[in-house]
Amino acid sequence: MNKPDVPNVDQLRELLLPTPPFSYWPQTWGWRVLLLVFLALIAAWAVRRYLRWRRDRYRREALALLDRLAQALDDPSHRLQALRELPALLKRVALSMPSGESAARLGGHEWQAFLQRHSDVPLPADFARRLALLAYAPADRVHALGDAEQRALLDTCRRWIEVHHVAV
Repeated sequence: MNKPDVPNVDQLRELLLPTPPFSYWPQTWGWRVLLLVFLALIAAWAVRRYLRWRRDRYRREALALLDRLAQALDDPSHRLQALRELPALLKRVALSMPSGESAARLGGHEWQAFLQRHSDVPLPADFARRLALLAYAPADRVHALGDAEQRALLDTCRRWIEVHHVAV
């Protein structure tokens, strides 16, 4: 009596998949044109994003400096220096804008109008006056500002730097 052959896993073979009856590549020239247009749109979008990223370098640098000034506000020995640098930072940001040359001579109401004109959010009505106070007032008057008012000025400056629009 012969023993029947017991199937073994080693005897299994992988089945070959049949070749599909059609090609996955588009057969008509219209699909190729559509693909090229789509790739051109993606390339144009990427170039535009890169140029905007490069153009906004000054904004990223200003926000990084503003973060350092915010940390300096926590240290009483560096607080006055940090508050004095805040108006200069805003002026440098305004000068770094593509149309910022006109901001160099502005002060008072004109400076307030410039800041408001380039902002998407409303600014406090006395924002330019408070910036001038930080820049030119005696040290004891700057120290007299409360922590809440100092933080409010810092937050307003941050918001303006983040959202100001640049006419290109």
